[in-house]
Amino acid sequence: MARVKAARPLELFDRAEWAALTRVSPWRGAWLVAHCWGGIALAIGLALWVWDAAGPLAGAPAVLAAIVIVGGRQLGLAILMHDAAHGLLSRDRGRNNRMGEWLAGAPVGSDLKAYRAYHLTHHRYTQQDEDPDLELSSPFPTSRASLHRKILRDLTGRTFLKTRGSQLVMGWRALKAQLEALLRKQEPRADAARRDPGLLPLQERANGSRGEVRSFAGAAMLRFLGVNALLLIVPWALGAGPWPFLIWLAALATTFQLFLRVRNIAEHACTATGSDDPFTHARTTHANWLERATVAPYWVNYHSEHHLFMAVPCYRLPQAHRALVAKGHASRMTIAPGYAEVLRMAAGAA
Repeated sequence: MARVKAARPLELFDRAEWAALTRVSPWRGAWLVAHCWGGIALAIGLALWVWDAAGPLAGAPAVLAAIVIVGGRQLGLAILMHDAAHGLLSRDRGRNNRMGEWLAGAPVGSDLKAYRAYHLTHHRYTQQDEDPDLELSSPFPTSRASLHRKILRDLTGRTFLKTRGSQLVMGWRALKAQLEALLRKQEPRADAARRDPGLLPLQERANGSRGEVRSFAGAAMLRFLGVNALLLIVPWALGAGPWPFLIWLAALATTFQLFLRVRNIAEHACTATGSDDPFTHARTTHANWLERATVAPYWVNYHSEHHLFMAVPCYRLPQAHRALVAKGHASRMTIAPGYAEVLRMAAGAA
């Protein structure tokens, strides 16, 4: 099938408007990464302080709140890696890639290079048969019982165990294949990594063609394990023990999985499939403060605008939205009043 029809920005904005929308700040991407990690550190630190000061009775709710907040910031890291995949986190390509790879992607188990290839394929064929993300939206609408089962799997850690287990298996096979090739003094081959197309983790489904994802699997696994080892070792060495990492891990295994699923549903589920109109390829969802802290960090809720204009950094998407509304294009877009409404729509099947 042919690529989806792309929007033509200069038919919607004058050159000055477009230049302002696409300007990549020299510092704001780094600030957002620091903001995200600062939120994680603050949430964990406050929870542990309350536990130490007031005991388990008051500390347990604080820890649960931290798990919710940290899960939202972990999704924030994934969103910032997404911006880096588009080259929008920094004007300097090397700095953009390093921040996206090590500070945003690796901690939550994603690989920037693989993600970039996969995600650009998603943009070329949005909601068409060739779209590698179609499996995330095609099951919807589903029944309320089915959605509840998915949520339960996320919050009990079953989704995490499945996806991370798959990642470890895929990574080990990729490393084994590379080692065998090295021992034979040959170029590393991706054959072993191509054998199990069903092993692609949920988070990695924005990652290029499946073969390209698996070719990066070994390095991605090592980065994920290495960065998370540092997240365990450094606080412990500073006297905090294993508790900061255990809160991080609990969030990664539960709330992050749920928030990621809700975000995926909101972006494309129950939107037009195979449409020629670029305004219909994705959904923009209005988000309140709680949703911005959990399922919609860093303006990811402006997903229609992102699909229309890939060159716009995440922090300028609200400006793009306001401009489109002011120019009378809101009626062409798929816009939801909130995430609760999206979930009701997604669970609307009989």
